Amino acid sequence: MGTKSINAEMFAKMFLAGAKNLEAKKEWINELNVFPVPDGDTGTNMTLTIMAAAKEVGAMETYEMDKVAKCISSGSLRGARGNSGVILSQLFRGLCKVIREEKEIDVPVMAAALQKAVETAYKAVMKPKEGTILTVAKGGAKKAIQLADETEDLVEFMQQVVAEMEIVLSKTPEMLPVLKEAGVVDSGGQGLVEVFHGMMDALEGKEIDYSIEGAASEAKPVKISAQTEAEIKFGYCTEFIIMLEKEYTMDTELEFKAFLESIGDSIVVVSDDDIVKVHVHTNDPGLAIQRALTYGSLTKMKIDNMREEHEEKLIKEASKLAEEEAKKAAEAKKAEPRKEMGFISVSIGEGVGEIFKGLGVDYLIEGGQTMNPSTEDMLNAIDKVNADHIFILPNNKNIILAANQAQALTEDKEIHVIPTKTVPQGITAMINYLPDLSAEENAEAMEESITTVKTGQVTYAVRDTKIDDKEIHEGNIMGIGDSGILAVGEGLEETTLEMFKELVDDMSEIISIYYGEEVDEAVANELGEKVGEMFPACDVEVHFGGQPIYYYVVSVE
Repeated sequence: MGTKSINAEMFAKMFLAGAKNLEAKKEWINELNVFPVPDGDTGTNMTLTIMAAAKEVGAMETYEMDKVAKCISSGSLRGARGNSGVILSQLFRGLCKVIREEKEIDVPVMAAALQKAVETAYKAVMKPKEGTILTVAKGGAKKAIQLADETEDLVEFMQQVVAEMEIVLSKTPEMLPVLKEAGVVDSGGQGLVEVFHGMMDALEGKEIDYSIEGAASEAKPVKISAQTEAEIKFGYCTEFIIMLEKEYTMDTELEFKAFLESIGDSIVVVSDDDIVKVHVHTNDPGLAIQRALTYGSLTKMKIDNMREEHEEKLIKEASKLAEEEAKKAAEAKKAEPRKEMGFISVSIGEGVGEIFKGLGVDYLIEGGQTMNPSTEDMLNAIDKVNADHIFILPNNKNIILAANQAQALTEDKEIHVIPTKTVPQGITAMINYLPDLSAEENAEAMEESITTVKTGQVTYAVRDTKIDDKEIHEGNIMGIGDSGILAVGEGLEETTLEMFKELVDDMSEIISIYYGEEVDEAVANELGEKVGEMFPACDVEVHFGGQPIYYYVVSVE
């Protein structure tokens, strides 16, 4: 017979299953990063993106297609992190544009939705690159259009769509030489395939835990009033589900409830066919569990220490008070006259942050390589800067799309995203800001200025690989330029100096070195002296950056 259509609840379950499967595979996806640097974060970015939406879907009590679509679309859009996360959010945004108009989803609707997903994602990327998550999505959408005329069975349809995605994914190394050289498939494409594998598991009826950590609908311990620890008679909030294996009658239930009343209070026992949901406050959870095991096996067991929770509640109340005070201060700042120009910058370390503040940046977003800020983070920052025109400096190529997305979602302020791909580019952009120019003139001048900056970053390799015809072994020091690996070696200083030889030319005038949190100041200054001796025609400056992972971030102008 097959499955000809699914309702909103089933689609919500498919989405949740896809999110959880991606979350389970995120570390493996991170390891598919082409460059063997300790910041491969595609899996993390995609997971945080989809989980932002999954928490909203998981909190729903009733399911209607338009509401499910809205939760998925808005949740993933605002939670999007990194290029892969933004593209994933745009895929779901396009898909939801189609399904939100339907009561049920059948093969033609799903085919149209996948096609719309691809169209929307491609439009969001200024220069789409084949051999990526976009190509994998496009392959699945093309197969979907073909299958729409061949089958009415949604399960068979989805199986073949996912199979086609896997085939396209396997071909990504032939489309991008850098993938082939590194011996990996595209990490974003792999993440998308894992989402669809999870969706297929739900559609095929496999047993899945659909609960999402942090979702509002999750069972939570009964709230405790502001009483002292001594007044809490029963200390453990105990919950579990009994999977019945023996006869369970009304008399059995009354007997079980009577037992629970003898060892605790706040008792809830709800029976439904072959399962029983149990909640009790007791000082001995083991007694409740032992009695329950006489009726069957247990699942979803949860025991919370309510006395500890009471202490945590008091701490949370103090934190809430502090947050309210901070909010009042922010509101007071908002009430001040709005200035014409404001600046937001992504920062990667304490020293770099101080440099940006000194250049006039109003709001710093901590992030960069190890944790790409989300679109929501950008929107929160925009809300806190009281200016008509706000310039955003992403300072990382993997954050630019999230900044663009925040720009598109902002209506009451003019947002200018300066496409800075590195911290040195961001610093140069700020240096080239001139108060006497208009916002548009400044945006143009700042964008022009960053084209003169060459950036180098020094870190270590986390695995063996071969890139740019360079053999790299785990633990090697690498000097990475704007377009590839510039130097590889055993020692930090020698590799950094080799990198400078590739960066500096006859036109170079200024060299800036920002040393990271693991580098001693004296060592950094000694490196600066040696660089100055190597390139006497250049002015060399050494600054504390405080960035993690990268020993040095340098610029040559």
